[in-house]
Amino acid sequence: MSTGTAADSHRSSEDEQLLHRLGYAQELFRAMKAFQNFAISFTIISILAGCLTSYYIAFQYGGPIAVTWGWLIVGGFCIIVSLSLAEIASTYPTAGGLYYWSSKLGNAAWGWFTGWFNLIGQIAVTAAIGYGLAIFATSLLNLLWSYPNNKHYIFLTYTVVMVAALAFNLFDVSITSLLNSISAWWHMAGVAFIVIVLIVVPDHHRSIGYVFGQTINNSGFQGHNFGNIMFWYVFGIGLLMAQYTITGYDASAHMSEETHDASRGAAVGMYMSVVVSVIFGFVLLLGVTFAIPGRTVAQANAGAIAAGGNVVTYIWQTAMSNRWAELLLFICCVAQLFCLTASVTSASRMMFAFSRDGAVPGWRMWRKIGRNRVPWVAVVAIGTLSWLLMVPTWWNNLAGYLVGTSIAVIGLYIAFAIPIYLRWRQGEAFERRAWHLGKHYRWMDPVSLVWIAVVCILFMLPIAPSGIPFKKGFDWNIANYAPVTVGGAFLLFGGWFALSAKKWFQGPVRMGSEDELERLEAEQEKQFDLPAESPA
Repeated sequence: MSTGTAADSHRSSEDEQLLHRLGYAQELFRAMKAFQNFAISFTIISILAGCLTSYYIAFQYGGPIAVTWGWLIVGGFCIIVSLSLAEIASTYPTAGGLYYWSSKLGNAAWGWFTGWFNLIGQIAVTAAIGYGLAIFATSLLNLLWSYPNNKHYIFLTYTVVMVAALAFNLFDVSITSLLNSISAWWHMAGVAFIVIVLIVVPDHHRSIGYVFGQTINNSGFQGHNFGNIMFWYVFGIGLLMAQYTITGYDASAHMSEETHDASRGAAVGMYMSVVVSVIFGFVLLLGVTFAIPGRTVAQANAGAIAAGGNVVTYIWQTAMSNRWAELLLFICCVAQLFCLTASVTSASRMMFAFSRDGAVPGWRMWRKIGRNRVPWVAVVAIGTLSWLLMVPTWWNNLAGYLVGTSIAVIGLYIAFAIPIYLRWRQGEAFERRAWHLGKHYRWMDPVSLVWIAVVCILFMLPIAPSGIPFKKGFDWNIANYAPVTVGGAFLLFGGWFALSAKKWFQGPVRMGSEDELERLEAEQEKQFDLPAESPA
């Protein structure tokens, strides 16, 4: 490596040379290694968060078969989606991620819609993660110190954990990347410990036939067996548990400007986070479902249904003891705080990148970075917007949480679908870099698109008979307002593009020539009194 000026060191970094080709200066601090990039996506997926906080969705909408078989079905398709995305991430390793890809593979309009769906999904998934943590943390506090376990106190807890995650993200990226590395090991060791405890401690376990064959329909729709079409509709809704859990792995792309060897590291981090999560998540779900207490199947079903959103806590308390429940809840709460912190990190980088190209109102504010090269204003914005999204849970917590997870899945997966479609359309003309699918994109990309279409439709459908619009007895308290929220957002940013943004939004804007980018980087390092970065 050349020594001397900061500009010389920049010329020696392949990561920065590639970032310059994409049009951007190295503004963020490139401190992550490949494992840390994997760790942030693995942390956001967080099997100790998503599949436990939303366990009740699958259990009541399908039963144990939606928990076990549903997880495997969704997991298999999500691996294919992640592979499709990983190939594009390798070619365009930038914090803009999805919207940058769509802009380059299509045009500014594709990038605009991808970016807004991605931003909405990022905010929604951050909110849902935080609220799920609040549910578990409130249960733990209730067991330890009789803290009230109701929707109002859950919301207060939610407010506290959102502030904590926001605060963690104001530290240097080296600290947040260290937290993600610790989180990855905490998740894997935590799952192993929880499963061992669930095997050894309870004196009774459910049968294999129950875990892999029991059906439950607590939706209000008729149909409780495999031969009834309405049961399969309900089973489809129950897939939300797994699909909501396996989201957020685009974080590997959003953190690529802070990752060494990003063209390979971001791609591998993206799909490996899904593969590892599917394996460990399945083991965890088996452990929880086998431990469901009750002398008979009817008692087991009734007790778990009555527990509602606290079903996992109920299983651990009843099958073992309060002490065991407290320990396992503590393991989960720590993991979920890691998850929430990582989600704020990823979402803030996406907002920073989208603002860098002028797409977000007040973009000059959101693209600011602090002395530690963290986009702190975007961090505050993501924390605030995520908190606001869950305000309706003050009145109806479970319905609000279910709809929040639906919005997260729909927003994120529409944003996934657009660049996958554009890459598939480009065919062999697509520029490949360090990691790619070869000719397998020809079948993987269409399969990904079909699966995304199915889940987006499913999660916008009514979740109960009284939640069907325009039907007598319609009840907003259990209605799925995801179509209203997602549709309203689409009309808002779609109308904005049609009336105004199409005249000025050009997609990703190059920050300058090669020499100008190097000068910007040298000036920034001098301004922040930081050493020039060097390649890994």
